[in-house]
Amino acid sequence: MGGHRGGFWLYLVAACLVAAGFADYPLLAYHLHRYDALPGTWIAEAYALAMAVSGGGSLLLGRWFDRIGTRLLLPLTVAGALFAPLVFLAGPMWAWLGVALWGLGMGVHESIIPAALALRVNPQRRASAYGLFTAAYGIAWFGGSVVIGLLYPVSLDWLVVFCLGTQLAALPLFASLAASDAQLKHSP
Repeated sequence: MGGHRGGFWLYLVAACLVAAGFADYPLLAYHLHRYDALPGTWIAEAYALAMAVSGGGSLLLGRWFDRIGTRLLLPLTVAGALFAPLVFLAGPMWAWLGVALWGLGMGVHESIIPAALALRVNPQRRASAYGLFTAAYGIAWFGGSVVIGLLYPVSLDWLVVFCLGTQLAALPLFASLAASDAQLKHSP
């Protein structure tokens, strides 16, 4: 698919890495219940916390993204990736922080990642670019979820390594994109 600008393909790979390492909440809920990290009645409240962070974060981060652009994805990717060790390896008090960071990650997935895509496609090709992006992103998330599901009964340590590793592997790609965005912004 031609006609894309500003690192579309590099951005697609970076976003797919982040998606692949992001576990779905049902697995988090299962884990929190199975290991008594949170009482069963608090798992829904934890999800409500995550959604509040996601919604509030999306509003604030969207405004911040409008000011600084793609480089915002660098700290947000790190913060979002930290859900995994906090939820799957740490104790109950850390689980709340992990769920909140998971919610922040959801906000990034739902607002910032699609917004940053608009910078990388020609307006005439935007619909087909978003279709391709969403398909690849969904396949990456599904594939990552399969791997996470297979790792869960084998080793929580390896599950966390996978989640962290895939998401953090996107950082050099996001950094490269942010640098090229800055050059384009300052070029005549």
